[in-house]
Amino acid sequence: MTLRQTFAMNLRRYRQAAGLSQEDLAHRAEIDRTYVSSLERCQYAATLDIIERLARELNVDPAELLRDPSG
Repeated sequence: MTLRQTFAMNLRRYRQAAGLSQEDLAHRAEIDRTYVSSLERCQYAATLDIIERLARELNVDPAELLRDPSG
């Protein structure tokens, strides 16, 4: 699994666990909803600034969004 795929999977997992829609998360992180969707579908690679903003809104450490869930 690529790092982009890991990030996409973790982003979706943490967003859903927080009970947020893509639109809600995007609004809170001050980014476009279509960008969140594209990140979750591995169409774009997030910058460090975006990872930090998303992690802050999801109440997780930014590293958690990049951590391989399989170990």
